[in-house]
Amino acid sequence: MAFNYYFLSLLLLLVSSSSSLLCFSLTTVSISHTSDQTLVCALTNTSHLHCTSLQINPIRFSLTGTLRNRRFSGVVSGNGFVCGLRSPLGSNTSTVICWRFSGNGANMSYKRIYKGPELKELEASTSRICGVEKVTSLTRCWQPVSPPPRSGNYDSIALGDDFLCGLSKPPGNIICEGNITNVPSEDSFIAIAAGSRRACAITADNDVKCWGERSTTTTSPPSEKFSALALGENRSCGVRSVNGTVTCWGSNNNNNGFSLPQRLENISFASIYAKGSIFCGVAKANYTLFCWGDDENVFAPFRDQPLLPGPCRKECPYGPLPGSVSLCGNELMVCDSMNIVLVPDTPRGQGQQQDSKDKTWSGKNIAFLVVGCVGTCSLLLVVGFLVYKSQCRCRVHDSGRLDDNRIIVDINEPKLEKRLSSLASLGNHGQLVEFSIEELAKATDGFSAQFQLGIGSFGIVYKAVLSDGRHVAIKRAELTNPASSGITRIRNRREDNDSAFVNELESMSRLNHKNLVRLLGFYDDAEERVLVYEYMANGSLADHLHNPRLEPLTWEKRLTIALDAARGIQYLHDFAVPPVIHRDIKSSNILLDATWTAKVSDFGLSQMGPTEEEDVSHLSLRAAGTLGYIDPEYYRLQQLTTKSDVYSFGVVLLELLSGHKAIHMNEEENPRNVVDFVVPYILQDEVHRALDRRIPPPTPYEIESVAHVGYLAVECLVPCGRERPSMAEVVSNLEKALAACLAAPETEPLSRSASN
Repeated sequence: MAFNYYFLSLLLLLVSSSSSLLCFSLTTVSISHTSDQTLVCALTNTSHLHCTSLQINPIRFSLTGTLRNRRFSGVVSGNGFVCGLRSPLGSNTSTVICWRFSGNGANMSYKRIYKGPELKELEASTSRICGVEKVTSLTRCWQPVSPPPRSGNYDSIALGDDFLCGLSKPPGNIICEGNITNVPSEDSFIAIAAGSRRACAITADNDVKCWGERSTTTTSPPSEKFSALALGENRSCGVRSVNGTVTCWGSNNNNNGFSLPQRLENISFASIYAKGSIFCGVAKANYTLFCWGDDENVFAPFRDQPLLPGPCRKECPYGPLPGSVSLCGNELMVCDSMNIVLVPDTPRGQGQQQDSKDKTWSGKNIAFLVVGCVGTCSLLLVVGFLVYKSQCRCRVHDSGRLDDNRIIVDINEPKLEKRLSSLASLGNHGQLVEFSIEELAKATDGFSAQFQLGIGSFGIVYKAVLSDGRHVAIKRAELTNPASSGITRIRNRREDNDSAFVNELESMSRLNHKNLVRLLGFYDDAEERVLVYEYMANGSLADHLHNPRLEPLTWEKRLTIALDAARGIQYLHDFAVPPVIHRDIKSSNILLDATWTAKVSDFGLSQMGPTEEEDVSHLSLRAAGTLGYIDPEYYRLQQLTTKSDVYSFGVVLLELLSGHKAIHMNEEENPRNVVDFVVPYILQDEVHRALDRRIPPPTPYEIESVAHVGYLAVECLVPCGRERPSMAEVVSNLEKALAACLAAPETEPLSRSASN
């Protein structure tokens, strides 16, 4: 019984500590400084972001555009900037938008610095912002960082002026990068905070341990128990775990002792925040914000308006803050860190004399224990039964009940096998290696998320190293879950996967060109469809055009990549027998190898085009592709020709010129098509106004080449497919543009029309 007591107590500690950190991993109040202003930003009870200066007569700072009506999940600030995090429920993505502001609040221009996988953590120092991805726990940073942060498996992070500290899943250890010393080596911390040159953490026993730069004014934390910390410049404050009141220590700007203003001493706080010399806290009683600094002055910058004391969550394992459900709405809540269950301290030698009341389980605890054990055993039995069934599953070819999930396994098997047999008869099937699923699973650690590169036409792509040392990309068909999807949906998805799988085999097994990604082999059975490709070390063109962490491509390199890709598509149209129409040309399907050679990839939607002998000009097919790249004529008439690929390539050319995605957000955060944005400038001979501003403007002779590519893109995008150039003409014009870009300034100028 004693073993069970301590085991369950430890389990409660682990769960409660982890949950506490999770619930407070995003901040909902931030403090920023300029030369003459302190700006406080906070999320109101409607999750809208509001900012105001901290002074007797505060200045309200208005957010620009439609963002004033957007809901945010968290907010962070540094010197002269504030950033809001948006993570809409169910989207699994996050967006970080930052504003720069002037002292009088007149200038609040903004920029989106991130849109990608969902972030569970966002922190800022005086000059940089870092976040932690929810799924992978990878650390991302924006603003100049030297050296860049390691991709540590951090659950939460804290930023100083020139260091970053990360905490693993609590109770865990702390790793620091940058200029900070005396980092603790223990493995028992549950929360972390940082000031400009110093950091502190809360242990599993709710004690505080600090490290980093010490000065003559540095004060050690009091010997009390804390549930939250905030660190400023040579000063700190902590929320007592016993009652939620705050105590402060350290020194103020006059090198006197820093303390909490007397009028706040008896107020319980749900959360506290700090930056520089200013601290702010959200009171538990009515969720209003109080701020304080060097003197006894206390500010209420939002005039008793209720604010979010923490991020809104779907669940709180140890209970929500009272009234927070009404603050968040949508049945969300803010978690209460004061309800953490801790293991009571037992002095050595007194274990035998502990009060029997502390050791005895109540009837409710016993009931919870019994229910938990029964539930766990039931879960294990169900999992065991499913594993057994998966091992005994066999192919089913006869007809039967439509609600029998077994039919889903091979419902398309005769059709698929027929196509595979037809593929083998082409004579090139034998050139591919037939891998074992065991080797591919081993190379990807069981298809682990940490090896994921992206998502292709029919599944997830993984990076792997085979047993012979070859670096490859493995594309695995997305598996469907009968328990979460209807039979019709699973059948349709399986048909799409099978079609994409065979399309790639049919196309890639007989194509061989230096500007097409090479297929090395495959694996297929009733359960799995896997393709193995050569590995492209420099990722996709989309990565280098749209990822702010990567160095932008020069004009010369952009034109070279465009020419490589065009040659690959020309090969498909003019030299493959029968010709191949790709149907999904886009920047993310143009990959770059270690030498920056561009290659076209992902033939899951490709179709064999009509030959000259067939005397037909198009294929009648339902439109397929990617939004923003699909040929409008193909979409409208459902008539597929090689000119549909030409249109899509024209969109890629506009991406290369502008640096914008095919569908991107404009300055007002509204969706915009790159064709609608760039083409008018080209037609007005003002292409320079639409060029990518991440790189220097083209030189006088580079601008001629760039403008020529703009004219070529416009011709690729004309509404009538017959009037678009062929890929052979596209290649010829890109060769001229690249030659002019590399030539001396006195080279004969290019004509305005790409077709001349």
